[in-house]
Amino acid sequence: MLQGKKFLVTAAAAAIIFSACSGSATSAPSAGASAGASAGAAGKAYNLTLIQGVKGDPFYVTMACGAQAEATKEGATLTVTGGDKWDATVQVPVVNSVTAAKPDGVMVAPNDSKALLAPLKAMNDAGIKVTFVDTGLDDLSFAQSFITSDNEQGGTLGAKTLATLIGDKGTVLMINVDPGISTTDARAKGFLAEMKNHPNITVLDVQYSHDDPTVATTITTSTLAAHSDLAGIFATNVQNAEGAATGLKQSGITTVKVIGFDAGPKQVEDLTTGIVQGLIAQDPYTIGVDGVQQTILALKGQATTKSIRTELAAITKDNMNDAAIKKFEYKAACGS
Repeated sequence: MLQGKKFLVTAAAAAIIFSACSGSATSAPSAGASAGASAGAAGKAYNLTLIQGVKGDPFYVTMACGAQAEATKEGATLTVTGGDKWDATVQVPVVNSVTAAKPDGVMVAPNDSKALLAPLKAMNDAGIKVTFVDTGLDDLSFAQSFITSDNEQGGTLGAKTLATLIGDKGTVLMINVDPGISTTDARAKGFLAEMKNHPNITVLDVQYSHDDPTVATTITTSTLAAHSDLAGIFATNVQNAEGAATGLKQSGITTVKVIGFDAGPKQVEDLTTGIVQGLIAQDPYTIGVDGVQQTILALKGQATTKSIRTELAAITKDNMNDAAIKKFEYKAACGS
């Protein structure tokens, strides 16, 4: 236990913060981009839209706060929309509706790396500048920029942290969202690859919650009933972390260690009370800021940074009040 605690604190103190930005100049601007550049030079107030992965998720709320702050700074108008649940069939009509409204630029978190390709390509073909934020597609060729966390490294960090907490032995469970989501797929990949370096840990088959915390709760309670030796859980996003914590509370289990991905208000509360032992936090506010910046650069016909990786931080009960760590906590509403 002490050894695990030391790992987490050291990880954060040494800035288990990963920032790897890389960029490449775009090709010569198209006629549409040239027109955008002329309009920008004339002082056009750009009309932008942010399509969230799902409405109400603190991660996307925080991203919208960053995007709104930057849009205001740039004199742009920002509309925020999204589906009520993480589902490609729900998001496609939202994307089509935004395309029909013809904003100048769109920042979007696709719900599926394949299913959203056609509607987002149609958006791009309609002359709308498209920037991917958080999640992407299998085909990124038409994106002005793809801004996301180093999710695979986050999964690796989650595995290392959990292995240390459980003494490098026992049975662990990963609760994921659904296959085909670029971010959580990468987290799972990093987690499973790192766990191969821990031969005394048994990793159960991955379980999928479909981004529903009640399903994650059921997965947790049923796994506890089937595996009395369960030592740890890695939850790949906010909803899964909330569900896992609820399942442990309902079962009255205090020995299972939980590493959650993301740092929404509920996750921070669970960390404070000891239900969760560590959080791998992203920086959605900066993703929102960068999304607006890159989209406006494209509209002005200027070079964009094709790939941006934002920071990650390991949050623990011991470091959660540090100023450098507080900025990674997500918001329930802008200004909170």
